[in-house]
Amino acid sequence: MNESTTRAPHEEERSALDELRQEPGSRSQFLKMVGGVGAAGALSVLIAACGGDDEEPSSSSSSSSKPSGGGASKQDLEIVNYALTLEYLEADFYQQVLDSGEVKDKKVAEIAMEISENEQEHVAALTATVEKLGGKPATKPTTNFESVLAGGEKKILTTAASVENLGAAAYLGQAGRIKNMEVLAAALSIHTVEARHAAVLNAAIGKSIVPDGAFAKPAAMPEVLRMVKPFIKS
Repeated sequence: MNESTTRAPHEEERSALDELRQEPGSRSQFLKMVGGVGAAGALSVLIAACGGDDEEPSSSSSSSSKPSGGGASKQDLEIVNYALTLEYLEADFYQQVLDSGEVKDKKVAEIAMEISENEQEHVAALTATVEKLGGKPATKPTTNFESVLAGGEKKILTTAASVENLGAAAYLGQAGRIKNMEVLAAALSIHTVEARHAAVLNAAIGKSIVPDGAFAKPAAMPEVLRMVKPFIKS
């Protein structure tokens, strides 16, 4: 992961995905970081889906892909804290679902428990990533899931599926903007798990496990924040 400090300014502006597209050596190192050849398919999908970037790059992107422990650009830290906020919401949602006792089906309850544990681990991992990169983790929001819980098991499952599909799309939507390789590795590893959660929950409510077809569709940050706003009190 060590990079030369003599790169030209135009090279420093490249996203991590741009570097992976253009440099086989970087690709090889990256795949080892995220789990070897098993991650190759997911990386290919990310590269295909993120061929264009429809969000404006931050003016702070010149600190781009730095080595392990060397910090990250302001934009990368913003992206990780955005992801952390979404994971806070998901983790809190599943904990409230489990505490409510509204899920009566044993198999569904087991799925909710496993996903809840995954989301808690995502929170811990993203918090550690922000701190390692020299930033301050986002504040955990106060959530509002009362109406979902009041709707019973069917409403809970439908909401869970929507949230997981949105989460997967949110990670995909930021992949092309990330400058730091370690941040991209974290995003890729969590994105694939969110997509698996979504597939299981889609099946549980009778939807296709691949609602977007063969290639997932990304969602931009403003769209995602607008959709989760009803679940945030403060």
